[in-house]
Amino acid sequence: MEITGKIIAVLPERGGVSQRTGSEWKVQEYVLETQEQYPRKMCFDVFGADKIAQFAIKLGDHLTVSFDVDAREYNGRWYNSIRAWKVERVTEQADPMAEPMPFPPAPDAAPVDFSGGDSKDDLPF
Repeated sequence: MEITGKIIAVLPERGGVSQRTGSEWKVQEYVLETQEQYPRKMCFDVFGADKIAQFAIKLGDHLTVSFDVDAREYNGRWYNSIRAWKVERVTEQADPMAEPMPFPPAPDAAPVDFSGGDSKDDLPF
C-alpha cells in the first residue's frame, strides 16, 4: 500500500534487546497527514537503525510511503502495525484544486447531411 502526505510529527525513537535472539532493535514512529480536501492522519513506524538512518525522515517532509499493515494479538486484544518499507521524497507538489487544462477548440468541419438520400434503412434493427 502507498500514501502521500506531509510529516507532521516525529515521535521519539524506541529500542531494546530481543528476548528471543538477544540482538538490539530500534523503531521510530512518524505521523503523516494527507494533503486532500479532508486530510487524514496515519501513524507509521520504521523498524531498524539502518532503515531509520537511510530514510532520514524529518518534520515537514513531503513523502510517499509504501507500507505493510499487520495485526497481532496480545492478552486477548488486537493491535495494528503499519510498517514502512520504502520512502520516497515528493519533489513537486501538484495543486489538487488547480483547474484542468481546457481542450483545444475543434477544427471547423463541413456539416454532415443526414437528410434523404437512400430511402432504404440498412440498419439491422
